[in-house]
Amino acid sequence: MEIDEILGESKSASLPTKSVIYVWGYNQSGQTGRRCKEWNLRIPRQLPPDLFGCASGGNSRWLDIACGREHTAAVASDGSLFTWGANEYGQLGDGTEKDRKYPKKVKSLQSEFVICVSCGANCTAAIAEPRENDGSMPTRRLWIWGQNQGSNYPRLFWGDFSPNTGVRQVSCGAVHVVALSEDGLLQAWGYNEYGQLGRGITCEGLQGARVIKGYARFLDEAPELVKIVQVSCGEYHTAAISEEGEVYTWGLGSMGQLGHCSLQSGDKELLPRRVVALDGIAIKDIACGGVHTCALTEKGALYAWGGGQVGQLGLGPQTGFFSCTPNGSEAMLRNIPVLVIPKGVQLVCCGHSHTLISTKEGRIYGWGYNSYGQAANEKSTYAWSPSPVDWCVGEVRKLAAGGGHSAVLTDACSLKELCELTLSNIVTLANASEIHDVASRTGSDALARLCERLREHLVSGGDCNYNKVDFAV
Repeated sequence: MEIDEILGESKSASLPTKSVIYVWGYNQSGQTGRRCKEWNLRIPRQLPPDLFGCASGGNSRWLDIACGREHTAAVASDGSLFTWGANEYGQLGDGTEKDRKYPKKVKSLQSEFVICVSCGANCTAAIAEPRENDGSMPTRRLWIWGQNQGSNYPRLFWGDFSPNTGVRQVSCGAVHVVALSEDGLLQAWGYNEYGQLGRGITCEGLQGARVIKGYARFLDEAPELVKIVQVSCGEYHTAAISEEGEVYTWGLGSMGQLGHCSLQSGDKELLPRRVVALDGIAIKDIACGGVHTCALTEKGALYAWGGGQVGQLGLGPQTGFFSCTPNGSEAMLRNIPVLVIPKGVQLVCCGHSHTLISTKEGRIYGWGYNSYGQAANEKSTYAWSPSPVDWCVGEVRKLAAGGGHSAVLTDACSLKELCELTLSNIVTLANASEIHDVASRTGSDALARLCERLREHLVSGGDCNYNKVDFAV
């Protein structure tokens, strides 16, 4: 078997870029896009183009992917948004409250070109541009739907922003949402029982949108306005990066997820407060999980803090790694950032209780709660340290992690990478050795690792046969 034989007539001098989606983990509501009866799908597998209404041989492209508690959303290169999984709160945006185990296009956004998507526990938000715009509308507008968002169809949302404000980013938590404008302002709405809206107070009931006015750089100085370039919502806390690369956090901090040595309001921080332990460290990416937070530096160093009781900090099970034990309990936490990986990290994302990263060498690692296989290859309940996820092929472009499932978006930007994706999708126990030989001779390390993992899995009688047709149609 040679590369030319695999490509056949598809080989050309100018192959378009192709990207694929891998989803795995908890599958009770169909959030992996596969119809296996098993709830725990430990093997990432490509979701085929025909699952999204594309020709099987087509070179599909994907721009973004996001995971909620039990639903998933993906943005195609033509600006279409697909959703699947749990839908009891209308988070799929199809006007119903019925779960769906296969991807379906969100029809009410067909007049928009979707750029990016964010999934909360039970809601979804997307930033999109009008396909037809005479210049009277901002290019990037926010659409929201699902729990606490007033509709099970996408609805245009301005909140406290003026209608001519462009939206740069949106992030959804368990019961709150934060949107970032193109000029660096944050507005937040939803529930505020833990101060996660950053208003300086706690509130009962659903709160409307309001721009966050003050950020505390130092505790002995009055809060000031800061320009924000990125934001991430955890379950009940929020983190943001300023244009200077500083990190601000607020909301619930009972498990150390805010990164402060002490809190100003019991177990909460009601105003955005700078994480002083990261002074002098330029942060380029921030990700919040259920009760933990991760920050990535410009040089690829990864810091983590917060709850680590199921391994989501990647520091191992030893209590000695953790900074304190609150109230004499056995819950492990770090209330100040700790260096987990010193260099080489390219992307990071946090699920509810697990973490995923990709490295500059193209490897994917995970750690944390792993009962459904969402964090690592090993069949263990907890992955305490960074563990490889060796089932994915292609250049990693986006990571996503949800309540108990994970997703990876990979690209093939060259003829060799396109071959790898094609081969990886036809591997069986019968041809794994032959494909492994091709991968080894061509330097296709990810494909070789996949073949090794697959042979180990199938020989040991692994669950959910990798090669049976287990996708919804």
